[in-house]
Amino acid sequence: MKFNLKTNLTQLKKELKELSNPKQAEILQRFFKTGKGEYGEGDIFLGVKVPEQRKVVGKFEDLSLENLEKLLNSKVHEYRMSALFVLVKRYEKGDEREKNKIFKLYLKNTKNINNWDLVDISAPKIMGEYLLNKPRNVLYKLAKSDNLWERRIAIISTFAFIRNNEFDDTLKIAKILLNDKHDLIHKAVGWMLREVGKRDQKTEEEFLKKHYSKMPRVMLRYAIERFEEKKRKFYLSKK
Repeated sequence: MKFNLKTNLTQLKKELKELSNPKQAEILQRFFKTGKGEYGEGDIFLGVKVPEQRKVVGKFEDLSLENLEKLLNSKVHEYRMSALFVLVKRYEKGDEREKNKIFKLYLKNTKNINNWDLVDISAPKIMGEYLLNKPRNVLYKLAKSDNLWERRIAIISTFAFIRNNEFDDTLKIAKILLNDKHDLIHKAVGWMLREVGKRDQKTEEEFLKKHYSKMPRVMLRYAIERFEEKKRKFYLSKK
């Protein structure tokens, strides 16, 4: 029987398993906090490095959306990441109908996009890009979610808007997340504010002057990372 590598889910899993590295898996499970009570609790790693994974995934870009959803529902981190690599690539190449299907699939599976690397490689390129010319209410709903990853998706998706020199939604969602308890949200918000500042420091500083006293210190540090030293010290000392 001849396999069609572009459509065979079993073959993709087989090739990733062949690249598995138990020592690397242990390192990744510590790095991505998979222990009991940690943010990545229960996440399983094969130990495949990202460049190797991308090489494998490149052969499977014609997997059906149904099979990609099966990968997203897997407990194995590399399977979920593989699905996202394919979805991003398909989204970039797709027509409006395909993009709409991918967006809906992504939104349906946000709780499976459940570690910061998975969010960061996909949210701006699917959610953000799709919403560039559409209402963005869904991001505000995600920003108020009890789910950590949905909140991170909300703010990181706005990177697509920032690249388009649109800052309002980033700032509004950042305000919603100012009092978030999780450092992964603090870092994400600070990062997006910094990206705003790269393009328009005046706009970033207008936001900071209103809110820096309430910002978690990590968020503030990320936000002002590119400021000149004197200005960084000013914000940190006032904090």
